[in-house]
Amino acid sequence: MTPNITLVHERFTEVAGSEHVVEQLSVQWPAAPVHVALARPSGVPAGLNPPETTWLDHLYRLLGRRTYAPLTPLMPSAFRGMRLDGADVVVISHHAFATQAAFATSAPTVAYVHSPARWAWETSMRSGEGGGRLGASALRALASAARRDELAAAPRLTAIVANSTAVADRIRRWWDRDAVVVHPPVDTEAFTPDPGLPREDFFLLAGRLVPYKRPDVAIRAANLAGAPLVVVGDGRSADLCRKLAGPTVRFAGRVPHADLLDLQRRARALLMPGVEDFGIVPVEAMACGTPVIALGAGGVLDTVLPGVTGQFVAASASDESVVESFATALSEFEDADYDRVRIRRHAEGFSRPIFRRRMQEVVDGVLG
Repeated sequence: MTPNITLVHERFTEVAGSEHVVEQLSVQWPAAPVHVALARPSGVPAGLNPPETTWLDHLYRLLGRRTYAPLTPLMPSAFRGMRLDGADVVVISHHAFATQAAFATSAPTVAYVHSPARWAWETSMRSGEGGGRLGASALRALASAARRDELAAAPRLTAIVANSTAVADRIRRWWDRDAVVVHPPVDTEAFTPDPGLPREDFFLLAGRLVPYKRPDVAIRAANLAGAPLVVVGDGRSADLCRKLAGPTVRFAGRVPHADLLDLQRRARALLMPGVEDFGIVPVEAMACGTPVIALGAGGVLDTVLPGVTGQFVAASASDESVVESFATALSEFEDADYDRVRIRRHAEGFSRPIFRRRMQEVVDGVLG
């Protein structure tokens, strides 16, 4: 008899990496209902069955679905109150509160952890995010509650899956649990090389322009090296980035997939100056045959092969040192050191079918 799988996700407010994980879980188990705390139509991946929301979604609608931030203290209660009857296995997609759904079921649970809530565990992630003294105090209280809730749920999880070795290390340190690593699905069919397209003289920075991704480091390094840099994306750090930019830096803003694909194919290399839990953009670049110059920390340690698909810049406590190291990497970069075909072949190991197969193996193991 086919087992009944139920999927739980944090929220559908925007379509990003974690939403594509749920999308592929739904492809693997198309009959599985998807439960979320709250959702808006534009945040649900195309092709996904309409999600089942909680009472919290009613409050979200009253807020005009403009922001869910005032509702975050209520998230744990919403997950604990979910109706997950009839599930043989509950697969939970977690990055903040979703593991609380383990209290709503007696069925085995598999948590796919994008990361434990870094903003709750790492003080530096909350720096400048509180909006004044009162806001910072409220954020500290929420972080304390989130840590407590994650620790309470961790023993109830039957199996834990981390999206990278770096995340597995956090789970071990913060939750005192071991995790198997299953890398997230990358659309290697949408990002492909074009052997007939020549490389051009520019480096690429792509993604949201937000503080933790450190776009400022890439821009300052390009200034220092006098290297052409194209910046794709937008975010709350955009104004700062434009103020920092020298004459060799060009901002493209948000671009459609076809334009991003074209830039990925033509760039000499992609820059990755921040610490990501996994980092899908570097794998998308490698799927196009493009090497990656990355800070040697976080998820890229799983995805970039030094000297084969890219190179690492040493992490340092000093921003100036990191900027100088990136600038040196840009100045000394040699296109001839990299084989597009070999880079593409490596990226294929992170494809959607491989992700689905490995998650099926995890669930089969839980079912015994």
